[in-house]
This record gives sequence, structure tokens and C-alpha cells, in this order.
Amino acid sequence: MTDFQDLFVISTSLILLLGAIAVLVIDILFPNSRGWLSITALGSLIIAIACTLFQFSFGDIQIAFHGAVVLDQFALFFIALLIIAAAIITVASSSWALKLDLAGEYYALLLIATGSMALLVQALDLILIFIALETTSIAQYVLVAITRDDKSAEAGLKYLISGAIAAAIMIYGFALLFGLSGSTSLADISAFVKSSNSDIRLAITIAFVFIIAGFGFKMALVPFHGWAPDVYQGAPTRVSAFLSVASKAAGFAIALRIFYTGLGGGDTFISSDWAMVFGAFAVLSMIVGNTAALLQTDARRLLGYSSIAQAGNIAIGIAAVTVGNTVGASGVLFYLASYLVTNLAAFLTVIIISERIGSYEVKDYAGIIRRSPLLSLVLILSLLSLTGIPPTAGFIAKLYIFNNAIQTGEIWLVAVVVIGVVNTAIAAFYYLRWVRIIALDPPDEDQKYTFVTSGRMQFVLVFTTIGMILIGLAPSWLIDVAQNAASTLL
Repeated sequence: MTDFQDLFVISTSLILLLGAIAVLVIDILFPNSRGWLSITALGSLIIAIACTLFQFSFGDIQIAFHGAVVLDQFALFFIALLIIAAAIITVASSSWALKLDLAGEYYALLLIATGSMALLVQALDLILIFIALETTSIAQYVLVAITRDDKSAEAGLKYLISGAIAAAIMIYGFALLFGLSGSTSLADISAFVKSSNSDIRLAITIAFVFIIAGFGFKMALVPFHGWAPDVYQGAPTRVSAFLSVASKAAGFAIALRIFYTGLGGGDTFISSDWAMVFGAFAVLSMIVGNTAALLQTDARRLLGYSSIAQAGNIAIGIAAVTVGNTVGASGVLFYLASYLVTNLAAFLTVIIISERIGSYEVKDYAGIIRRSPLLSLVLILSLLSLTGIPPTAGFIAKLYIFNNAIQTGEIWLVAVVVIGVVNTAIAAFYYLRWVRIIALDPPDEDQKYTFVTSGRMQFVLVFTTIGMILIGLAPSWLIDVAQNAASTLL
């Protein structure tokens, strides 16, 4: 493969990183023209998504940089999700970021984080995985603390310390895999695992437990979840929204890549161990996330614990790998796409409402539907989707991923699904309680609010709302895309 072809494989990441440089240059040369910062960032994302669509039209799997990077439908699926999430947050930040002292740095870091995650989901080498993961992590640490107030700085410090510990544990797992196989290439590691016997089972198990600790941090799985509620509450809410979908998607993507490409998929002696570990994490995450969310009064912390519980639901798809094909993986992809539009809709409406009423307390949302019916309906729809009530995207996502797990025929995995169904009922309590407050509780008559949203914010709200309804009513197209993307893992 020529150098040009190598660059074509990673062209989306390059566009985003060059866009970050362009934003910084514009900020330096034209400090009084901040409106161009969001335009430049959004333009970079639009060019990147156009490049992704162009790459998708080729269809063939392309390997670059001596096997370190791959361009396939699996990577393109996640790259599209990441860019869509970043574009929505960029649009939602256009007015807010103008008030930041570090507006240029904000948009540049957003593009760097997105570009690094795009490269991460393409990586086929442990060294590149670590570099891409740490690059996006550093950008996210700074984004969390970008406003430099006490809460933001505290959240950034907690995120940094937790992330550093997770990275250190993960690199031990990488080192152990390298020591066993003699290579950092996922293809070579896979060949080693398939040619080995169960004598090395314990060593490989220890290695992937360490690796899961690193990726579990990104996915906000229990017991690696401690950072999520505090960071979601302390970080700028737009940054929290971005982390809730993009970081989680990248974590699950690389976990699937390592299992299928690096550990031989579902037909090796190690697959059952991998599945049971993720099954345990799924149960813990659903129980801890939902029970803790019951006690929350702050909307951001509630969504933080909700995110942990949702990660548990998604982890059921990875636990379904024992079936030996990509049925579980396709469920993960479909769920993440549904979760993206649902959670961003929830966060965006929370941003608009809370910034207007000056409070993130759930009780202060009382009677909001009487003051802004359309905005309240979007929030209610997103809460119903997070609960898993038809005909929303969240309902189809849960049904699909639970059904995929049941298809494995594993009794213990069926039990995990039963626990998931019970936890859905628990989640319904705090989601629907919030809906009741919005729709039925009397508003504070002493407070008079008018909710005026910009045309840009209205556009992204319409986009996410249509996404929730379209996926809920006609999910077959997204299921087909998810299945085709997952099939390239094999």
C-alpha cells in the first residue's frame, strides 16, 4: 500500500486534527472574531463526515501502516457516531462558547478528542490503541475543567486521577499480552491464542481483566464508574453530554475490536471467561447505576448514574459473544446509536431548561410543560426512551440486545437478561418520576420563565427527536447497518 493509501485510511482523523489546528490559528490571528471558531469546527466535522461516507462507499476492508490501522464498516460506523455527537455538541455550544475565555481551545480540544477516538476505533495494534486512547483522554480531562471554576476544576482533577490509574492498569494488561505473544499486533495475538491451549488460560485472563479495567473506565462500568457522577455534575453540561455518548461508544468499540480481532472471537477457550466477566460487570452496573439514580435530586447526577446503568445494558451484548458470531456485537452497535440520539436529546433539553431556571434540581422542573410544551415533550420522550418504553428507540435497543443474549442459549446469560428486565422496572421509577414532575406537578407561580431557543439548538433537538422516533418505529435499516458493520469483525 502506498503512503497516499495509508493516509486515505486515516483521513477522517487527519481532517479533524487539522481542523483543530485551524481553530487555534484563527483564534490567534483573529481574537475578536470568535464566531468563526464554531463555524470552522463545524466545517471540519462536516468535511469529516463527507469523507466517512466516501470511504463507506468503497466497501472493502483496507489495512494500513503495516497492519496497525484498519478501515472497515465497523470502524466507519463508530466514526460516524463520534462525528455526529461532536457536531451536535458543537452546534449546541455556539452561543455558550463565545463567553468562554478559552473558546478556541474548547473547540480545538473537542476536535482532537473526536479525531483521536476515530483513530482508536481503527487501531489494530496495542501501542496505537494506547496512544490514541491517551490522546483523547488528555483532551477530555482539559474539556472537563475548561471553565476553570471550582466545580469544573474539581471534576477535571478527579477525572484525571481516575483516568491515570485506569491507564496504568490497562498498560499492565497490554504488557502481559505482549510478553505472552511476543507481538503488539492484534492479528498476531489472535494467532497465538488460537494456537495455544488452556495452560495459558490464567495468564490471558489476568491480562484481559487488566485491559477491561482501562476500557471499563471509558465505558463507566462498575466498579470503574466512580468518576462519572461527579464529572457529569461538575463539568460543563455540554462536555458531560459529549462524554456520555462519545467516550462510551469508543470504549465499547475497542473492547469489541480486541475481543474479536485480538482474542479470537467467540470460538476460543478464553471466550467463555471474557463473556462471564462482562456479564458480571453488566449486572453490577445495572444494579448500582439504577439504585443510586433513585436517590439523586440533581439532573446531571441522575443522568450520570443512568449512564452507568445503560452501560450495563450494553455490556450484555459483549457478554453474548459465546454464541460464536457477531450477534452480540450488532446489538452493541444498535444500542449505542439509539443511545446517542436519546441521551443527547435529554442533555440538550436539560441544558436549555436548567440554564433558564437557574437550577439543575429535578424538583425545579415542576410544571415546565405549561411554560414550554414542545421542549418538555422532547425531554419526556427522551426519558421514555431511556426507560425503554415503546415506540421509542430505547425500547427497540433493549429488546434487540436482550434477545441477542437469549439466543446464545446460555442459562447464566438468560439470568443476566432477567436481571436487566428487573432493572428496567427500577429505572422506570426515577425516569417516570421526573416525567410526573414535568407534566403533573404545579409550577412555581412566583417564577415566570420564557424558553427561547436559538435556531441552531432547535435544529439539533429536531434531529435527535426524529432519530428517537424513526429508530423506534422503523428500526430495520439501522439493524441491517449494525449487522453489516459487526460482521467485518470476523
